[in-house]
Amino acid sequence: MRLTSFTDYSVRVLMHAAKKNGSLSSIREVSEEYAISKNHLMKVVHMLGKGGYLETIRGKNGGFKLGQNADKINIGKLIRFTEDDLNIAECLKDKNGNCRLHNKCPFACVINEARNAFLAAVDKYTLADIVNGWPLKKLT
Repeated sequence: MRLTSFTDYSVRVLMHAAKKNGSLSSIREVSEEYAISKNHLMKVVHMLGKGGYLETIRGKNGGFKLGQNADKINIGKLIRFTEDDLNIAECLKDKNGNCRLHNKCPFACVINEARNAFLAAVDKYTLADIVNGWPLKKLT
């Protein structure tokens, strides 16, 4: 499975906002910190605002900040929010039964299990865990 750059940028925006501890962030700051296009970031911030992940303030002194505490932002839910399609294989997208093996394919079962394992793994983490480096601490 490959996550889109939209999801990657969403996590980076939220990490940046979490590090600011309630102070406003700007798209320019995130763009400079992570070398991401401002145009892409505007779309990301807009969607994260609509989803309640960010609180956005318009105007000259505007910006954005977390819309909820970092320990309440589940990474698995965020990925499900930002990704249009989490199916690893084309055949898993087929809801019309066009695949001759639909609902009978052992390979599709394995791939589906792998996707579910990935989602179960990311469901264990919050934005606070990531910002505080907790996943890295498990490796040492």
